[in-house]
Amino acid sequence: MTKEELIAKMAASAGITKVAAGNALAAFTGAVTSSLKKGQRVSLVNFGTFTVAKRKARVGRNPRTGETLKIPAARVPKFSAGKTLRAAVK
Repeated sequence: MTKEELIAKMAASAGITKVAAGNALAAFTGAVTSSLKKGQRVSLVNFGTFTVAKRKARVGRNPRTGETLKIPAARVPKFSAGKTLRAAVK
């Protein structure tokens, strides 16, 4: 599903315009992004939890040349599905 398809589905389901649904989706993603930047977790009951995980520095290899390179440590977003979402997909 693309972003446009999601916006269309949200608009139809909520009985609002696509513009309003697009604004709602943008507000949601912006709020989640800003919370994760601050290191906070975002929990949506019965859906899932967005958190920030720390990835350690490691040594990688360039597949084209075989040369080793250092990959620095990083903070990455992580999503854990909630019980209801897991059951619905199963």
